[in-house]
Amino acid sequence: MTIIDAHSHLWLKQDTSWNGKPIRSMKDGRSIFLGEEVQMLPPFMIDSVNSAEVFLSNMNYAQVSAAVVVQELIDGNQNDYLIDVQQRYPNRFVVCGMFNYFGENIVEEIRSLIQRGFQGIAIPGHRLILDDRRVMLNTPEMIQAFRLMEENDVFLSITLADGDLQVRELEEVIAECPRLRIAIGHFGMPTIDGWKEQIKLALHENVMIEAGGITWLYNSEFYPYPSAIRAIREAADLVGMDKLMWGSDYPRTITAITYRMSYDFVSKSQELTEREKALFLGENAQRFYGIKETIVLPYIKNMSE
Repeated sequence: MTIIDAHSHLWLKQDTSWNGKPIRSMKDGRSIFLGEEVQMLPPFMIDSVNSAEVFLSNMNYAQVSAAVVVQELIDGNQNDYLIDVQQRYPNRFVVCGMFNYFGENIVEEIRSLIQRGFQGIAIPGHRLILDDRRVMLNTPEMIQAFRLMEENDVFLSITLADGDLQVRELEEVIAECPRLRIAIGHFGMPTIDGWKEQIKLALHENVMIEAGGITWLYNSEFYPYPSAIRAIREAADLVGMDKLMWGSDYPRTITAITYRMSYDFVSKSQELTEREKALFLGENAQRFYGIKETIVLPYIKNMSE
């Protein structure tokens, strides 16, 4: 079974802020996150560098063929690092560029990212809502930027605010740019009322849903996440399993579980057919992101088995 991760993160160092609060890398995988010290990475990442090489080691162990690397404001702009990663590992990573969402030169920034070779653009939509202002997804400037992406076949990876708060805005984007490939992250936040409104956006031809962070959302329930499986089943009933993709939200989620555990609760589930698992875990992502070739990774037995 081909396995592709539709939602992951990489960074060399966190050194930024959001909504006036700092995010800073510390040692032993910890970070100052919005004023609170948290375990951002597994503690064995003692230098707090979330590198492609460590991720590849996890991917090889878990037999994950390829990964889509999105970006988040809380990690800071990683464009330079990610384009280097894509050039060094072109058959393993699809990377997204990030622009200044609050700036005045959005269209030109995205034009530059496309020229640099980014295959996708990431927008953490939930981070566009600040205490003192809000960036709308359907402004004339944003629509112009999305049209530019559509013309160049560059996909949009986007997470939305809880519930249906930004759904109407994105619906307008879809209407204006019907050929723009859109992947909506965090599975619509299924632990929040109104999540199915985000899922139903995938009824549009070029819109997909990816499950990045779903194990985090059901962390209190923990492995094997029966409620997450029910959410996947409900979403499939709404839009079809061919519209859903697995995503891990690596590395934040593997402070609680291993990388393999972030998908094998699906592969071991009795509630999904083998065909549904194959679509969800890899085939849909391979089609949507245009990944032409995938590598086959052998299973390596654990010494403790």
